[in-house]
Amino acid sequence: MPPELGLVCITSSKDVRYRTVTRKRLLEQSDEGQRRILEDIYRDNIQTFDKALAYCLAEKIGLYRIPSSIFPFADEDIGRAVLAPFATTLGRSGRRALDLGIRLVMHPDQFVVLSSDSEGVVANSIKILQMHAEIMDLLEQPRSPWALLEVHGGKGQRADALVERIALLPDGIRCRLGLENDEYAYGADEIHDICMRSSVPMVFDAHHHIVHAKLSSYEDPSVGAMLRKARATWANPAHQLVHISNGRESFNDRQHSDLISVMPSSYLAAPYIEIEAKLKEEAIRGLRAWSMGTPA
Repeated sequence: MPPELGLVCITSSKDVRYRTVTRKRLLEQSDEGQRRILEDIYRDNIQTFDKALAYCLAEKIGLYRIPSSIFPFADEDIGRAVLAPFATTLGRSGRRALDLGIRLVMHPDQFVVLSSDSEGVVANSIKILQMHAEIMDLLEQPRSPWALLEVHGGKGQRADALVERIALLPDGIRCRLGLENDEYAYGADEIHDICMRSSVPMVFDAHHHIVHAKLSSYEDPSVGAMLRKARATWANPAHQLVHISNGRESFNDRQHSDLISVMPSSYLAAPYIEIEAKLKEEAIRGLRAWSMGTPA
């Protein structure tokens, strides 16, 4: 089977765009005013999510990354209270995704640092992850890495602390959690070791890998080898998810380019690939011919 290509959050066109609100604007309102604003945004964003599913179906996109900001302030009491009445609607939308075979994942933001040496940062990270887990529960997604919550390792040289904190996470988070290698703190081999120790799947990012290891090609043998090592961390290898991007100004530029012009040949064996390019759906369309190739 060719790899399923994944859309990240929005389209470069206006087809899939979500609303949000700043903390400053929200806090300028009365309690009732805040509830009205959030209720309006949540309703609109659920409709946009349904449009995203329809878009993925039409474009034959098999994976969709839900924006972390789909429900602003849902990690606060007021947001949870506003979101709760939408449970039936969200359950219907989530079941539709399952029926259509569109996989849903989320990537919590950079404020999630489970390896931090600050207990306050760790507590806030768990709070944010809990919000994501609750959204997946409302969408009636499996409590498994199929509905992945993918994060980075965070603060470097803190592998033991990261392993310990993952073990203590609530089940709704831990059973969906996956760790991704990055350019600086945790290279692919390091994050693989943590995944093995923590019994969570590894999300291999080939571009992060070549930047971290200062490689000159996606055809370096370590790319294919790490893809295979990462697959072994998935309880169901058919659910393995990887990321790809290209450098904007040069091959090793960590900034993402508009499109994907270079792909690792080994990625033809990856079941799911999130396409992290600025031009989103245009990049996916540009990879259709490549994805129909055959793994070596």
